Amino acid sequence: MPKRSMKQDDPLEDFTHRDITLDGVTKVVYVAGAGPAVIVMTEMPGISPHVARFARWVRDAGFTVYMPSLFGRDGAVPGAEEGAAIFQRVCVSAEFRALASNESSPVTKWLRSLARFAHGECGGPGVGAIGMCFTGNFALTMMLEPSMLAPVLSQPSLPLNNPAGIEIAPDEVKAVRERLEREDLTVMAYRFAGDKFCMAQRFAAYAEALGDRFIGRVLPDSAANTDLAPFFERHVTTPHSVVTAHLIDEAGQPTIAARDEILAFFRHRLAPSGSRRSS
Repeated sequence: MPKRSMKQDDPLEDFTHRDITLDGVTKVVYVAGAGPAVIVMTEMPGISPHVARFARWVRDAGFTVYMPSLFGRDGAVPGAEEGAAIFQRVCVSAEFRALASNESSPVTKWLRSLARFAHGECGGPGVGAIGMCFTGNFALTMMLEPSMLAPVLSQPSLPLNNPAGIEIAPDEVKAVRERLEREDLTVMAYRFAGDKFCMAQRFAAYAEALGDRFIGRVLPDSAANTDLAPFFERHVTTPHSVVTAHLIDEAGQPTIAARDEILAFFRHRLAPSGSRRSS
């Protein structure tokens, strides 16, 4: 994949811009690639060049990427004031539950339908998904959709007001755990050690809820990129975005190892049954 500047708006010209209507709701979804479907859900405050870069890595690993526009200005470098305004609007949106523990955001219903839709288009054993920051927990709730096989939670940040809370209803997390056990599936999750938005208490809560089906990775703060866009520089004052803004794109970096582990997880779970290897 050619190198692109992370400091300039990304035109997303190599994605197909689609209006997809599900459950009576239409959202823009950027689609690229071929192979089993992987849904890439953006972090706050929107589909930045860093988020698009990660989606391209997924595409180039042999998957069809579906990247829904959930908030923000698509492709934009997040400015400090604009990003803060987006954050404030999303926090009061009816689609999200920014402050609610033990409750799933309503938008996850649409995302489950997107997983089902993408599986129908792409085929294969099933679908993968990664949520980041504000959307970090969504891939877990999406496990209520049978086609979802490979959930990744990157720095899941909701609920914002309870470090030990998880943003999923108790009956739903019970159903997810039962499915993980029944189908021998796992949930991958990533955070930085000093992240103030996704703290150790949250990973402990996931581990308690999901048992050994939850695999949490904690990266040292020293592994985080420090050359940041204005929104992150002003408002995200600890290492946070494992595979996007705080990733250091150099061989041997812990964030690159995390990215590669996520891609390998997708390959393992979404490869045709005859070509899967045990892990």
